[in-house]
This record gives sequence, C-alpha cells and structure tokens, in this order.
Amino acid sequence: MRKNWKELIPEEGVLRTEGTYNGEVRGVAFDSRNVQPGFIFVAQQGVHADGHSFIPLAVEKGAAVVVCQTLPGQLAENVAYVQVEDSNKMLGLLSAAWYDFPSRKLKVVGVTGTNGKTSIATLSYQLFTRLGYKVGLLSTIQTIVADSAEVATHTTPDALRIQFLLAQMVEAGCDYCFMEVSSHAVVQERIAGIDFAGGIFTNLTHDHLDYHKTFAEYLRAKKTFFDGLPATAFAITNSDDKNGRVMVQNCKARQLTYSTRTVADYHCKVLESHFDGMLLNIDGQEVWTHFVGKFNAANLLAVYGTALQLGQKKDEVLKLISELMPVRGRFEAVRSFDGKMAIVDYAHTPDALKNVLAAIAEIRTGNEQVITVVGAGGDRDRTKRPEMAKEALLGSDKVILTSDNPRTEDPEAIIRDMEAGVDAASRRKVISITNRREAIKTAIYLAAPGDIILVAGKGHEDYQEINGVKHHFDDKEVIREFFGID
Repeated sequence: MRKNWKELIPEEGVLRTEGTYNGEVRGVAFDSRNVQPGFIFVAQQGVHADGHSFIPLAVEKGAAVVVCQTLPGQLAENVAYVQVEDSNKMLGLLSAAWYDFPSRKLKVVGVTGTNGKTSIATLSYQLFTRLGYKVGLLSTIQTIVADSAEVATHTTPDALRIQFLLAQMVEAGCDYCFMEVSSHAVVQERIAGIDFAGGIFTNLTHDHLDYHKTFAEYLRAKKTFFDGLPATAFAITNSDDKNGRVMVQNCKARQLTYSTRTVADYHCKVLESHFDGMLLNIDGQEVWTHFVGKFNAANLLAVYGTALQLGQKKDEVLKLISELMPVRGRFEAVRSFDGKMAIVDYAHTPDALKNVLAAIAEIRTGNEQVITVVGAGGDRDRTKRPEMAKEALLGSDKVILTSDNPRTEDPEAIIRDMEAGVDAASRRKVISITNRREAIKTAIYLAAPGDIILVAGKGHEDYQEINGVKHHFDDKEVIREFFGID
C-alpha cells in the first residue's frame, strides 16, 4: 500500500514543514526499530523515552517523512520534516487516514471508568454476537476480530495498532466494536482519530495516581473522552457515581443514565442473590442472570442501555442477557468437595474490593467465615495499598496480605505499605505471607466447610511478574489444586 503523505496529515496541528520529499509513503511507525524505507516516522515524547532522539536512526533506515514536535538541528536530504503541536495526537489522526478511517465504517463504543470496563465491553461483545452480528473487542483480557482472538498486552493499544485492528474488523465484516478506554490512552491521545458511536462511564475511584498524580487529573482524563464525543453519539453514565454528571458537562452527545439505586433512563433492582446468580428487575421486567453483586447488576444495565441505544429490541436483549456468562477472573467461583467456596476476582482497587466483599455479604448467611487473600501491584499507585488492606478488613473475618505482581519492587515492602492500613485492633485478623501460592494454601487450610475464600487482585491473569520476568501463576489453578479438583 502506498499513499501520498500530504493527504494523510491534516493541516490542523501542523506548525511547519521542511524538506524536499514529495512522494508516496509505504507505512507508518513510531518505533524506529519498525521503520522501513519510505515510511513516516512519528517521534513521540514518551514517559520513559523521547522518540526525537531516534530520528537520525529512523532516517538512516529510510524514513521519508518525519513527524515531530521539535525539528532536529540537522535536516537530511530528500526527507520531509513536519513539525506539529502534538505528535501523539497526530499519530492517531494519520494512522486513521492510513487505514482509510475504519471507525467510520463500523460503530465503535468506548467504555471508561475505574472498574467494570472489561466486563461491560466483553459482555457487550457476547450480547451482540448472540444477536447475530460480527463484532470486535479491544479489552484488558483479549483482542477479538470477529471470531479470531489474541491475548491483549494493554487495556487500550497504541494508536497505530488500534487503527490496524479496526481496519481488520472492517475487512472481517464487523458491524460493531466494543473497546475499553483507559485514562492513560486518553491522555496519550491513543484514541485520536476514532469516531465513536457511543461512550459508557462506569465509576471513578482511587487508582492510577502514580501516573496522574492527583484525582482531579485522573477525572479530567476520563472527562476528556466524553468531551470529544460528537453530537451523533450517545453517552451513558452511571448516576450512582457522583462523577457521572461531571463526565457529561459540555458533552455534545445524547446523554442517558443508568442506576441500581435511583430514577434513571435505565434502572435495575436486585430481587434475589445467590452464588450462582441474581434475579433482577430491569426496567420492569424480571431477568435471571448468571452474575453476582450489585456492581455486576450495574454492568449488565450498562450493556442493556447500550444495546437499546444501538437500536436493538428490549425483549430480545433481556432474553439474551439471561444467557450471558461472567468474564474470566470476575467473581469466578470454585467449590471444593467438602463445601468450601473460593472466589477469584480481579479486584485491584479499594472500591472494587469493597464491591466484591459487599456482594459476598449479600449472599452469606453470617455463620461462615470470609477469608480474603489480597496483595497490591508493584511500580503502581502506592497510596491505594493501605486502603486495600482497610477494605479487606472491613468485609472479612481473616485477611492474608500477600504478593500480587511486585514487578521491580520488593514484595515485602509492598506488604508493609498495606500493613499501614491495619489498625491495632485488627492486627489479630491479619497474616502476611509473601509467597502468593502459600498464602492461598493457608487460606484454604484455615477455612472450614461452608467458609468463603476471596482471592483478589489478579483475576484472569495467568502470570506473576517479578523483576521484569513473567512466571506462570493462575489463582484458579492453585485453588483447584489445593481443593483436589482435577
């Protein structure tokens, strides 16, 4: 594929153009290692490295056009240099143009918020597949183009890959794409160039302050997504979260709300709760679901509202919602032969942990113990670590603090940060075991028949990252092993 580079780069955002190259280009790259002769190289100012320092290497490898925020001191012959206001945004825009604006050829719905993004995006994918459509999915767990799936590496991929995947979806005949939109992706302009048909806001709680520094900046990042929605799109927000109203201030899209507590465009009430599911009343109609907890009721409500906004029939949507199954690693239950219950959940923020424990509290009789195994990730927001311990203590009879993905940090130091959230009166309820396998084993050993063990933090992940190396580790596998289940 070859295209005239001048047709790919919009005039808006361009400050200056230098150089003599006027021909066609063969591809786009933002990593100098991927540059081939005749490519456009986009120099981005990243968190850990500045792409501007790789411009000479990109030119040496044959880059015909260089897009950058700062022009290099020496310009190579027969290379065009385009100075722009924002390289990140320009990468998204020209990537969209390179792939012939795929988001204009299918309906893309973005899901953002602290918790619930994966569930809502994945369940929407499941629902619309059952409705008979070809559908794409971009999520934390996996990327799916129609029926072809691969493991995801980021919640939201880089701008170039997003446009490539959207183009693949168009080629495969997809009608819809449901994608998670992380706050990092918004700030880094990875979603630039996507024409969204709709946006969903789940909630906003304590997370990612290692990156955004303040809660206000974290909120602003999420709101920026809604600020960019066109008037032709819809914006569905959770009115049970006080930030839902903030998200759509000055938003041009059609605004709707969903709630499990109050009057909203889409409303739901939990009628019965059991470990194998809930009976819900959604907009006046009773629906049995395979999900547990009010947070999952809210997720299903967002899926339902989205489907109706995309023109689907209420009765058919509700029928299919009763057939949907939980996302891997989200409140997955495993029962032992002697009646112990273990629940694996991805809860890795204080609010998510609170929600899962609240869901357990709704179902438990009060005679059984709740034993929670929980850790916190390394090289991430340290301020949430003591809060995680506090929430675990509030909803549990015993808590085992352990390792999650320590990454480059000392796991024992992470646990000490969590222990700061344990008051003197609660210390007797807490055990600290650095080895996650031993922590799960201990929880199972301490549990009596009928007790509930929550293993939180990793959910679907099948690895543990230690000093930059990913070792195979699956919470569910470990539980099944100690339960004696093949």
